[in-house]
Amino acid sequence: MTRRVQYAPEIIDALFEAVEMDDVVDPVVSLPDRIPVACSQEEMRRCLDLCIQFWREGALRSDLRSLTGTLLSTGNLAPAARRRYKLIRARYKHLRFALVLYGVQHRVPTLFGATVAVMGHLQDAYRNNRRFAVLGYALALRLLLTWPVWSAVHREVRHVRLDDAEGFLCYRKQEISRLRRWLGDARLTAHRFHAMRKIVSRQVSFYDTMRTLEPGDKLFRMSRFLSAINGLMGSLHDDLVEGAVAGTHDYHRDEFVLPDDIRCRLERLAQAYPAG
Repeated sequence: MTRRVQYAPEIIDALFEAVEMDDVVDPVVSLPDRIPVACSQEEMRRCLDLCIQFWREGALRSDLRSLTGTLLSTGNLAPAARRRYKLIRARYKHLRFALVLYGVQHRVPTLFGATVAVMGHLQDAYRNNRRFAVLGYALALRLLLTWPVWSAVHREVRHVRLDDAEGFLCYRKQEISRLRRWLGDARLTAHRFHAMRKIVSRQVSFYDTMRTLEPGDKLFRMSRFLSAINGLMGSLHDDLVEGAVAGTHDYHRDEFVLPDDIRCRLERLAQAYPAG
C-alpha cells in the first residue's frame, strides 16, 4: 500500500478555513475565464491523503460518543456543542466527497456512508426538536461508534483504490452533464434538488482541497463561486426539510420552482464547464 503524505498543521488549518467557508455566499466572485479541471493522479492522491488526515485529526471517536451521550440523555445540544458536532460532521462530509470523487468506483464505502447519513439525520432531528427521532438516530450512531464498526470504517477508508486522471475527469464531466439535464426541468422535487446540491458540494470540496494544496487565483475563484451556490442551496434545502417535517409538502413528490439566484449561478457553471 502506498504510504500516505503527512501534512503540516498549517495545511490542515488552511483546509479547515476553506471548509468553514464552503457555504458562505460571496456576492461578487465570478468564474475564471477557463475552469481549471486538470488533475493528475498524483494530485488526486495528495488531495485524498489531505482529506483523510483532516478527518482523522478532527473527527475523534471520544468527542462523538460524548455528544451522542448528551443527545441520548437530553435530546438536544448547547450552542457550543452544536458547533462541535457540526464541525466534526463537516470533516466526515468532506472525506465522503473525496472518497466518491477520487475512488475508482466513485461510491462512498458502506459503513462510512452510513455514519455520515446518520449524523445528518441526527442533526436534522435535534434542530427540529424531534425527540423520538433524536433518540433513534443517536442510538444508531452509538452503534456505528462501537469499536468493531469504528475499526471497520477506518479499514474501508484505507482500502479505497484511486481512479486515474482520465476517469476522474470523465466522472466530473458526467456529473455536470446531469446538472445540465436537470436544469432543463422547470420544476423540481426537494429530493432532486438535494441530488443537484450534492454535485455542487462535491465540486466545492475538490476546489477547496486543491486551493489548499496549490494556492492560486483560478482555484480560489472556483472555490468561492461554488461556495456561493452551495450556501444558497443549503439554506433552501434546510427550509425544504423543515417544511417536509412539518407536513406542508412531500419531500419526494411535491415540486417547486428553482429560485432565479440559484438557477442563474448553476447555469453559468454548467455552460462554462468543459463538455465531455
